[in-house]
Amino acid sequence: MNDQNKTAEYQAKIKEAEKNISSVQQSPYALKLHMMPPVGWLNDPNGLCQKDGIYHIFFQYSPFDARGGEKFWGHMQTPDFIHYEYTGAPLAPDLPIDRNGVYSGSALVEDGIIKLYYTGNVKEKGSEGIMEGRDANTIYVETKDGINMSSKKLLMTNEDYPDFVTRHVRDPKIWKEDDTYYMVQGAWSKDYKGHVLIFTSKNGINWNYSHALTTAETFGYMWECPTIFPLADSHFLSISPQGLAHEEFRYQNIYQAGYFQIDGDFKGKYELNNFQEWDMGFDFYAPQIFEDEKGRQILIGWMGIPDADYSNPTIEDSWQHTLTLPRELTLSADGKQILQRPVSELEKLRKEQILPDEHPSGEIIYKDLSIYELLLNNVSSSLSITIAKDLHLDWNEETGVFSLSFTGKAGYGRTERKTKLEKLEDLQMFVDTSAIEVYLNKGAVVFASRFYPMENNHDLLIQCNDCIRKLWELSPIKTTYHNQ
Repeated sequence: MNDQNKTAEYQAKIKEAEKNISSVQQSPYALKLHMMPPVGWLNDPNGLCQKDGIYHIFFQYSPFDARGGEKFWGHMQTPDFIHYEYTGAPLAPDLPIDRNGVYSGSALVEDGIIKLYYTGNVKEKGSEGIMEGRDANTIYVETKDGINMSSKKLLMTNEDYPDFVTRHVRDPKIWKEDDTYYMVQGAWSKDYKGHVLIFTSKNGINWNYSHALTTAETFGYMWECPTIFPLADSHFLSISPQGLAHEEFRYQNIYQAGYFQIDGDFKGKYELNNFQEWDMGFDFYAPQIFEDEKGRQILIGWMGIPDADYSNPTIEDSWQHTLTLPRELTLSADGKQILQRPVSELEKLRKEQILPDEHPSGEIIYKDLSIYELLLNNVSSSLSITIAKDLHLDWNEETGVFSLSFTGKAGYGRTERKTKLEKLEDLQMFVDTSAIEVYLNKGAVVFASRFYPMENNHDLLIQCNDCIRKLWELSPIKTTYHNQ
């Protein structure tokens, strides 16, 4: 099932749009450490997997408009998270079953084949699209290389989902245990409560609804991008819930992303406990987690968020958004919290350590940095870091509040995000031309945000008594494009 004429028409149109790649790369905010779209708009990571040593990173892609639009899957591949190749947009909304977008989905590598499952989005004009007027089709396609795709196969429609959900069902995530395939999909119930639907199959094609996971009390109205994954002897459920009430130190963005620890067996009697946010920054949503060939659980998220009330000046340069650095997940010693750290491969980007200039006030200042990694250890008292004059990281030892905040214009409407930390032992920070990721206490707490330095200011100022500091300027990742 494919419309060859429609596919060819889209590919010609994409090729024309991507003639602007070199211009996008000349944007003053073009990223050097993070994966950005060739042109246009990028959002959710999809189909994350590794096959024969090559990591495949698909992503939601709207090549024709940096503000969003028709949704395709773009495809990057990398052997090492340092050298990337963009190979094109292999999945297009070219059939009636996905005519309004190739929405999010996942991958399963089996028998030398990458098996892709995604939501084909269909909207009826003039409909509110909750109780009616929207179709969420589960679609299957195969590829051996991430580039050449088989015909699409329709697996499920809304008629195959349970009666208690609205028309909002999406984002299939697939895995296999013993002789059974499992699929989870995010859902919005008719009583406005988030659920995760669980389906089972013996062949990966014919699926049956099993049961749903949810909380006793309503926790948002929609749970997007679900993933169930193991760490050590525990299982966790990652979701992106919509509709949580904002709090001073939690749920500060319009939508959230986080995880529950699953007590019991998700296949039977279970309880979802201790929801924790993956990231406390301004720009993080829709993470996907996969296991690589080394057995690592790796998370990549969208460094953006839907419907935010702040902006990105890169739209003027014909592109918008990025993905986070790949993060390895491990479990804390007490088994209650997931720790996130950038994958170790990124250490190969480090150049020689940079020594600081002394500042008359006793502060430490590093001048004219562009892309770099900072490590602070032995943080025994209050900490203050200023980046590019307008971006501030502060930890107050007395109040226990850690904040990421903006003064001036660099935040483009971003203000402050904060959390409570009883102690701050260490900090690892990656700064890109227009993105920052901060990992606290071995990655127990993370802040990711976009920012846009004014007046080409790239100075770093640190106030930290007796901290042990290491700073590296970093080499950029290397990305090649199939049509350059």
